[in-house]
Amino acid sequence: MRQLAEDFPQAEYPDLIVGLGRPDDAAVYRLDDERVLIQTTDFFTPIVDDPWLYGAIAAANSMSDVYAMGGQVRVCLNIAGFPEDLPSETIFEILAGGAAKVQEADAAIAGGHTVTNPEPFYGLSVTGMAAPGSLIRKGRAAAGDHLVLTKALGTGIITTAAKLTGASEDSRTRQARHAQGKPDLDPAHLDSAIASMTQLNRAAAKAGRAADVRSGTDITGYGLLGHAVEMAAASSADAPVRLQIEAARVPALPGAFDYIGAGYLTRGSIRNPEHFGSKVAVAGSVPAARRTLLWEAETSGGLLLAVPASAVGTFGAVCEGEEQPFWEIGQVVPAREDDPVIELL
Repeated sequence: MRQLAEDFPQAEYPDLIVGLGRPDDAAVYRLDDERVLIQTTDFFTPIVDDPWLYGAIAAANSMSDVYAMGGQVRVCLNIAGFPEDLPSETIFEILAGGAAKVQEADAAIAGGHTVTNPEPFYGLSVTGMAAPGSLIRKGRAAAGDHLVLTKALGTGIITTAAKLTGASEDSRTRQARHAQGKPDLDPAHLDSAIASMTQLNRAAAKAGRAADVRSGTDITGYGLLGHAVEMAAASSADAPVRLQIEAARVPALPGAFDYIGAGYLTRGSIRNPEHFGSKVAVAGSVPAARRTLLWEAETSGGLLLAVPASAVGTFGAVCEGEEQPFWEIGQVVPAREDDPVIELL
Protein backbone atom coordinates (compact mmCIF):
# COMPACT_ATOMS: atom_id res chain seq x y z
CA MET A 1 0.00 0.00 0.00
CA ARG A 2 2.85 2.42 0.85
CA GLN A 3 4.14 2.06 -2.72
CA LEU A 4 1.13 4.10 -3.85
CA ALA A 5 2.09 7.10 -1.70
CA GLU A 6 3.95 8.82 -4.54
CA ASP A 7 0.76 8.73 -6.62
CA PHE A 8 -1.01 10.88 -4.00
CA PRO A 9 1.54 13.52 -2.95
CA GLN A 10 0.63 15.70 0.01
CA ALA A 11 1.02 18.87 -2.06
CA GLU A 12 -1.78 17.79 -4.38
CA TYR A 13 -4.07 16.64 -1.56
CA PRO A 14 -3.54 19.27 1.14
CA ASP A 15 -6.69 18.32 3.06
CA LEU A 16 -5.59 14.70 3.40
CA ILE A 17 -3.92 15.07 6.79
CA VAL A 18 -3.16 11.37 7.25
CA GLY A 19 -2.90 9.14 4.20
CA LEU A 20 -0.31 6.82 2.67
CA GLY A 21 2.71 8.66 4.06
CA ARG A 22 3.74 7.96 7.62
CA PRO A 23 1.90 4.95 9.12
CA ASP A 24 -1.00 5.74 11.42
CA ASP A 25 -4.18 4.05 12.66
CA ALA A 26 -6.70 5.63 10.26
CA ALA A 27 -7.00 8.07 7.36
CA VAL A 28 -7.86 11.67 8.24
CA TYR A 29 -9.39 14.24 5.88
CA ARG A 30 -9.91 17.91 6.77
CA LEU A 31 -13.48 19.12 6.19
CA ASP A 32 -12.96 22.63 7.56
CA ASP A 33 -11.12 24.41 10.36
CA GLU A 34 -13.25 22.74 13.04
CA ARG A 35 -13.82 19.19 11.74
CA VAL A 36 -11.83 16.30 10.34
CA LEU A 37 -13.17 13.04 8.96
CA ILE A 38 -11.56 9.80 10.21
CA GLN A 39 -11.94 6.66 8.09
CA THR A 40 -10.84 3.08 8.65
CA THR A 41 -11.85 -0.50 7.88
CA ASP A 42 -11.11 -3.92 9.34
CA PHE A 43 -12.52 -7.45 9.30
CA PHE A 44 -11.44 -10.97 10.24
CA THR A 45 -12.57 -14.58 10.42
CA PRO A 46 -14.22 -16.01 13.59
CA ILE A 47 -12.11 -16.22 16.73
CA VAL A 48 -14.88 -17.45 19.04
CA ASP A 49 -17.67 -19.99 18.48
CA ASP A 50 -20.61 -17.79 19.50
CA PRO A 51 -21.73 -15.85 16.37
CA TRP A 52 -23.16 -12.87 18.30
CA LEU A 53 -19.94 -12.45 20.28
CA TYR A 54 -17.88 -12.84 17.10
CA GLY A 55 -19.82 -9.98 15.51
CA ALA A 56 -19.46 -7.83 18.62
CA ILE A 57 -15.70 -8.41 18.85
CA ALA A 58 -15.17 -7.70 15.15
CA ALA A 59 -17.17 -4.47 15.37
CA ALA A 60 -15.37 -3.26 18.49
CA ASN A 61 -12.04 -4.01 16.82
CA SER A 62 -13.04 -2.16 13.64
CA MET A 63 -14.08 0.97 15.54
CA SER A 64 -10.94 0.97 17.67
CA ASP A 65 -8.80 2.81 15.12
CA VAL A 66 -11.11 5.82 15.21
CA TYR A 67 -10.80 5.92 18.99
CA ALA A 68 -7.03 5.50 18.70
CA MET A 69 -7.01 8.70 16.63
CA GLY A 70 -8.98 10.57 19.32
CA GLY A 71 -12.22 10.57 17.32
CA GLN A 72 -15.83 9.60 17.83
CA VAL A 73 -17.57 7.02 15.64
CA ARG A 74 -20.48 8.34 13.58
CA VAL A 75 -21.48 5.85 10.87
CA CYS A 76 -20.47 2.31 9.84
CA LEU A 77 -20.93 -0.04 6.89
CA ASN A 78 -20.92 -3.82 7.29
CA ILE A 79 -18.26 -5.78 5.37
CA ALA A 80 -18.97 -9.51 5.33
CA GLY A 81 -18.46 -12.77 3.53
CA PHE A 82 -20.35 -16.00 4.31
CA PRO A 83 -20.46 -19.55 2.91
CA GLU A 84 -23.59 -20.34 0.92
CA ASP A 85 -24.59 -23.05 3.39
CA LEU A 86 -24.19 -20.95 6.55
CA PRO A 87 -27.59 -20.82 8.28
CA SER A 88 -29.35 -17.47 7.99
CA GLU A 89 -29.85 -17.49 11.79
CA THR A 90 -26.08 -17.57 12.27
CA ILE A 91 -25.57 -14.70 9.83
CA PHE A 92 -28.22 -12.66 11.63
CA GLU A 93 -26.52 -13.26 15.00
CA ILE A 94 -23.14 -12.08 13.64
CA LEU A 95 -24.68 -8.90 12.24
CA ALA A 96 -26.73 -8.36 15.40
CA GLY A 97 -23.62 -8.58 17.58
CA GLY A 98 -21.90 -5.98 15.44
CA ALA A 99 -24.96 -3.73 15.42
CA ALA A 100 -25.15 -3.83 19.23
CA LYS A 101 -21.60 -2.49 19.53
CA VAL A 102 -22.24 0.24 16.96
CA GLN A 103 -25.31 1.30 18.94
CA GLU A 104 -23.23 1.33 22.11
CA ALA A 105 -20.90 3.74 20.32
CA ASP A 106 -23.89 6.03 19.61
CA ALA A 107 -23.30 5.49 15.92
CA ALA A 108 -25.36 3.96 13.10
CA ILE A 109 -24.97 1.19 10.56
CA ALA A 110 -26.03 2.64 7.22
CA GLY A 111 -25.56 -0.35 4.91
CA GLY A 112 -22.68 -2.48 3.72
CA HIS A 113 -21.65 -5.24 1.33
CA THR A 114 -21.70 -9.03 1.59
CA VAL A 115 -20.06 -11.62 -0.67
CA THR A 116 -20.04 -15.39 -0.80
CA ASN A 117 -16.86 -16.78 0.75
CA PRO A 118 -15.77 -20.28 1.83
CA GLU A 119 -14.91 -19.02 5.33
CA PRO A 120 -16.94 -16.38 7.19
CA PHE A 121 -15.45 -12.94 7.70
CA TYR A 122 -17.01 -9.84 9.20
CA GLY A 123 -16.04 -6.29 10.07
CA LEU A 124 -16.87 -2.66 9.45
CA SER A 125 -15.94 0.33 7.38
CA VAL A 126 -15.99 3.11 9.98
CA THR A 127 -16.35 6.87 9.66
CA GLY A 128 -15.58 9.08 12.63
CA MET A 129 -15.21 12.75 13.40
CA ALA A 130 -12.85 14.85 15.50
CA ALA A 131 -11.69 18.40 16.01
CA PRO A 132 -8.29 18.93 14.35
CA GLY A 133 -6.75 19.91 17.69
CA SER A 134 -7.84 16.70 19.39
CA LEU A 135 -6.26 14.25 16.93
CA ILE A 136 -4.07 11.55 18.45
CA ARG A 137 -1.25 10.41 16.16
CA LYS A 138 1.35 7.67 16.42
CA GLY A 139 3.97 10.40 16.41
CA ARG A 140 4.35 13.39 18.76
CA ALA A 141 5.24 11.51 21.95
CA ALA A 142 7.50 13.83 23.95
CA ALA A 143 10.14 13.23 26.58
CA GLY A 144 8.50 13.29 30.00
CA ASP A 145 5.19 11.80 28.87
CA HIS A 146 3.79 8.90 30.90
CA LEU A 147 2.91 5.71 29.02
CA VAL A 148 -0.49 4.28 29.91
CA LEU A 149 -2.23 1.12 28.68
CA THR A 150 -6.01 0.73 28.89
CA LYS A 151 -6.50 -3.04 28.52
CA ALA A 152 -4.67 -6.09 29.81
CA LEU A 153 -2.83 -8.29 27.31
CA GLY A 154 -3.45 -11.90 26.36
CA THR A 155 -6.47 -12.06 24.04
CA GLY A 156 -4.53 -13.68 21.19
CA ILE A 157 -3.03 -16.27 23.51
CA ILE A 158 -6.34 -17.17 25.16
CA THR A 159 -8.36 -17.39 21.93
CA THR A 160 -5.61 -19.59 20.48
CA ALA A 161 -5.90 -21.84 23.54
CA ALA A 162 -9.66 -21.98 22.92
CA LYS A 163 -9.11 -23.14 19.34
CA LEU A 164 -6.53 -25.76 20.27
CA THR A 165 -8.51 -27.23 23.17
CA GLY A 166 -12.06 -26.79 21.90
CA ALA A 167 -14.86 -29.21 21.05
CA SER A 168 -13.36 -29.96 17.63
CA GLU A 169 -10.25 -31.50 19.22
CA ASP A 170 -10.28 -35.30 18.81
CA SER A 171 -9.77 -37.56 21.81
CA ARG A 172 -6.35 -38.82 20.72
CA THR A 173 -5.01 -35.28 20.39
CA ARG A 174 -6.51 -34.37 23.75
CA GLN A 175 -4.88 -37.37 25.44
CA ALA A 176 -1.50 -36.53 23.90
CA ARG A 177 -1.82 -32.89 25.01
CA HIS A 178 -2.70 -33.94 28.57
CA ALA A 179 0.28 -36.32 28.59
CA GLN A 180 2.50 -33.34 27.81
CA GLY A 181 1.03 -31.43 30.75
CA LYS A 182 -0.73 -28.88 28.55
CA PRO A 183 -3.89 -27.54 30.23
CA ASP A 184 -7.45 -27.37 29.00
CA LEU A 185 -8.94 -23.93 28.55
CA ASP A 186 -10.57 -22.53 31.68
CA PRO A 187 -13.93 -21.08 30.49
CA ALA A 188 -13.53 -18.22 32.98
CA HIS A 189 -10.32 -17.18 31.22
CA LEU A 190 -12.08 -17.08 27.86
CA ASP A 191 -14.90 -15.05 29.42
CA SER A 192 -12.35 -12.48 30.64
CA ALA A 193 -10.77 -12.27 27.19
CA ILE A 194 -14.17 -11.83 25.52
CA ALA A 195 -15.11 -9.09 27.99
CA SER A 196 -11.88 -7.29 27.09
CA MET A 197 -12.33 -7.70 23.33
CA THR A 198 -15.93 -6.44 23.38
CA GLN A 199 -15.07 -3.38 25.48
CA LEU A 200 -15.01 -0.28 23.31
CA ASN A 201 -12.04 2.07 23.47
CA ARG A 202 -14.50 4.96 23.54
CA ALA A 203 -13.97 5.91 27.20
CA ALA A 204 -10.20 5.65 26.84
CA ALA A 205 -10.31 8.02 23.87
CA LYS A 206 -12.47 10.43 25.87
CA ALA A 207 -9.89 10.45 28.65
CA GLY A 208 -7.14 11.01 26.10
CA ARG A 209 -8.91 14.04 24.67
CA ALA A 210 -9.50 15.47 28.14
CA ALA A 211 -5.80 15.08 28.96
CA ASP A 212 -4.71 16.68 25.66
CA VAL A 213 -2.94 13.49 24.59
CA ARG A 214 -1.24 13.91 21.23
CA SER A 215 0.42 10.52 20.75
CA GLY A 216 -1.02 7.03 20.94
CA THR A 217 -2.12 3.90 19.13
CA ASP A 218 -4.19 0.79 19.71
CA ILE A 219 -2.70 -2.64 20.36
CA THR A 220 -3.59 -5.26 17.76
CA GLY A 221 -1.63 -7.60 15.50
CA TYR A 222 1.87 -6.28 16.17
CA GLY A 223 1.54 -6.72 19.93
CA LEU A 224 2.40 -4.11 22.52
CA LEU A 225 6.08 -3.93 21.57
CA GLY A 226 5.52 -3.79 17.82
CA HIS A 227 3.00 -0.98 18.08
CA ALA A 228 5.23 0.80 20.60
CA VAL A 229 8.08 0.66 18.06
CA GLU A 230 5.85 2.33 15.46
CA MET A 231 4.85 5.00 17.96
CA ALA A 232 8.44 5.72 19.04
CA ALA A 233 9.77 5.76 15.47
CA ALA A 234 7.07 8.19 14.32
CA SER A 235 7.68 10.41 17.35
CA SER A 236 11.44 10.54 16.68
CA ALA A 237 11.05 12.36 13.37
CA ASP A 238 11.60 15.72 15.09
CA ALA A 239 13.59 14.80 18.21
CA PRO A 240 14.70 11.21 18.96
CA VAL A 241 12.82 9.60 21.86
CA ARG A 242 12.77 6.18 23.45
CA LEU A 243 9.84 4.46 25.15
CA GLN A 244 10.87 2.86 28.42
CA ILE A 245 8.41 0.10 29.33
CA GLU A 246 8.49 -1.63 32.71
CA ALA A 247 7.55 -5.21 31.84
CA ALA A 248 6.32 -6.12 35.33
CA ARG A 249 3.78 -3.28 35.25
CA VAL A 250 2.10 -4.47 32.05
CA PRO A 251 -1.18 -6.24 32.99
CA ALA A 252 -2.03 -9.73 31.77
CA LEU A 253 -5.44 -11.37 31.47
CA PRO A 254 -6.10 -14.29 33.84
CA GLY A 255 -4.53 -17.50 32.56
CA ALA A 256 -2.33 -15.86 29.92
CA PHE A 257 0.94 -17.09 31.38
CA ASP A 258 -0.41 -20.64 31.82
CA TYR A 259 -1.20 -20.81 28.11
CA ILE A 260 2.13 -19.25 27.14
CA GLY A 261 3.83 -22.03 29.09
CA ALA A 262 1.74 -24.59 27.19
CA GLY A 263 2.79 -23.10 23.85
CA TYR A 264 -0.68 -21.84 22.85
CA LEU A 265 0.72 -18.98 20.77
CA THR A 266 -0.15 -17.12 17.58
CA ARG A 267 2.21 -16.54 14.68
CA GLY A 268 2.68 -13.03 16.04
CA SER A 269 4.87 -14.39 18.83
CA ILE A 270 7.47 -15.21 16.15
CA ARG A 271 6.79 -12.71 13.39
CA ASN A 272 6.62 -9.59 15.57
CA PRO A 273 10.04 -9.99 17.24
CA GLU A 274 11.53 -10.98 13.87
CA HIS A 275 10.25 -7.75 12.32
CA PHE A 276 10.63 -5.29 15.20
CA GLY A 277 13.15 -6.96 17.51
CA SER A 278 16.17 -4.93 16.35
CA LYS A 279 14.45 -1.80 17.65
CA VAL A 280 13.92 -3.20 21.16
CA ALA A 281 16.51 -3.50 23.94
CA VAL A 282 15.39 -6.06 26.52
CA ALA A 283 16.85 -6.25 30.02
CA GLY A 284 18.11 -9.70 30.96
CA SER A 285 15.91 -9.65 34.04
CA VAL A 286 12.70 -9.75 31.99
CA PRO A 287 11.33 -13.35 32.06
CA ALA A 288 10.87 -15.08 28.71
CA ALA A 289 7.13 -15.60 29.27
CA ARG A 290 6.62 -11.90 29.88
CA ARG A 291 8.55 -11.03 26.73
CA THR A 292 6.26 -13.37 24.80
CA LEU A 293 3.19 -11.68 26.28
CA LEU A 294 4.39 -8.27 25.11
CA TRP A 295 5.14 -9.52 21.58
CA GLU A 296 1.92 -11.49 21.11
CA ALA A 297 -0.85 -10.33 18.79
CA GLU A 298 -3.97 -8.86 20.38
CA THR A 299 -7.52 -8.63 19.08
CA SER A 300 -9.47 -5.47 19.92
CA GLY A 301 -6.70 -4.45 22.34
CA GLY A 302 -6.51 -1.30 24.41
CA LEU A 303 -4.89 2.04 23.73
CA LEU A 304 -1.25 2.85 24.42
CA LEU A 305 -1.12 6.58 25.12
CA ALA A 306 1.67 9.06 25.89
CA VAL A 307 0.00 11.25 28.52
CA PRO A 308 1.67 14.58 29.37
CA ALA A 309 2.97 14.48 32.95
CA SER A 310 0.87 17.51 33.89
CA ALA A 311 -2.33 15.78 32.71
CA VAL A 312 -2.01 12.31 34.26
CA GLY A 313 -4.39 13.36 37.03
CA THR A 314 -6.97 14.56 34.53
CA PHE A 315 -6.64 11.37 32.52
CA GLY A 316 -7.10 9.25 35.63
CA ALA A 317 -10.13 11.23 36.82
CA VAL A 318 -11.95 10.79 33.50
CA CYS A 319 -11.10 7.07 33.45
CA GLU A 320 -12.42 6.68 36.99
CA GLY A 321 -15.66 8.44 36.07
CA GLU A 322 -16.06 6.20 33.02
CA GLU A 323 -15.07 3.02 34.91
CA GLN A 324 -12.19 2.68 32.45
CA PRO A 325 -9.14 0.85 33.87
CA PHE A 326 -5.65 1.95 32.97
CA TRP A 327 -2.11 1.10 33.97
CA GLU A 328 0.99 3.32 33.94
CA ILE A 329 3.64 1.14 32.32
CA GLY A 330 6.54 3.46 31.55
CA GLN A 331 7.68 6.79 30.23
CA VAL A 332 9.06 8.61 27.20
CA VAL A 333 12.71 9.70 27.48
CA PRO A 334 15.18 11.48 25.18
CA ALA A 335 17.31 9.26 22.98
CA ARG A 336 20.17 9.33 20.54
CA GLU A 337 19.54 8.56 16.90
CA ASP A 338 21.31 5.18 17.07
CA ASP A 339 19.54 4.02 20.27
CA PRO A 340 16.88 1.29 20.24
CA VAL A 341 13.52 3.07 20.28
CA ILE A 342 12.09 0.73 22.97
CA GLU A 343 13.76 -0.19 26.24
CA LEU A 344 12.06 -3.06 28.05
CA LEU A 345 13.03 -3.04 31.71
